Amino acid sequence: MNLDLSGRVAIVTGASRGIGRAIALTLAKAGAAVVAGARGEHAADVATEIVDAGGRAQAVTLDVTDPASVAAAIEAAVSAFGRVDILVNNAGITRDQLLLRMKRDDWDAVLSTNLTGAFVCTQAVLKLMIKQRAGRIINISSVVGQSGNPGQSNYAASKAGLIGFSKALAREVASRNVTVNVVAPGLIDTDMTRAITDAAQKDWAESIPLGRLGTADDVAGAVCFLASDAASYITGHVLAVNGGMYS
Repeated sequence: MNLDLSGRVAIVTGASRGIGRAIALTLAKAGAAVVAGARGEHAADVATEIVDAGGRAQAVTLDVTDPASVAAAIEAAVSAFGRVDILVNNAGITRDQLLLRMKRDDWDAVLSTNLTGAFVCTQAVLKLMIKQRAGRIINISSVVGQSGNPGQSNYAASKAGLIGFSKALAREVASRNVTVNVVAPGLIDTDMTRAITDAAQKDWAESIPLGRLGTADDVAGAVCFLASDAASYITGHVLAVNGGMYS
């Protein structure tokens, strides 16, 4: 199976930590030049780690809710590496609350970042990919977008929206050799889940057929596969990385 991404250029949003960081590092290990985007300063740490390991990378300040910021990040990617072959829409936030108590600002913030942000970034790179007649767009959804979860109606709506968005776009751009797919992680061992009590983590693990939480590298491996030539005949697909907890 050919997972060699040499000569490809990838933009990863939300790349400063957790799943985004793992995706950036994994794509770089596969040979891609990586543009690590995030609102904070830690994307620079990821880029430095890639370069220190012999790869090619550049950090950019990227707010996916700001079209000007997105345009500047893509311009920086093209200036540094000449093209964009892979876009991973990973940036996301949560603002959990029961719907009856949810503030409109919390609904809008989650939809703006998780769903509209993916729209803005995708639209900005699409002309380049269509002109190249090649591209990979990979959107990071969630098992919550498939199964739902109490207290996360905004997050679930945004992640379910990403799935519909991806399926529609896949049909629009398939003739130009641009694929659009989704990775839907389940319960992943990140800073957020580590803040949960040990008892709660144990309960979660027992609900997963594989008996453990996933790792950020589990998700990154799925993204790397979909970005590679091995997945050239896959588009409009939702790849569940959830240990069997939902299908």
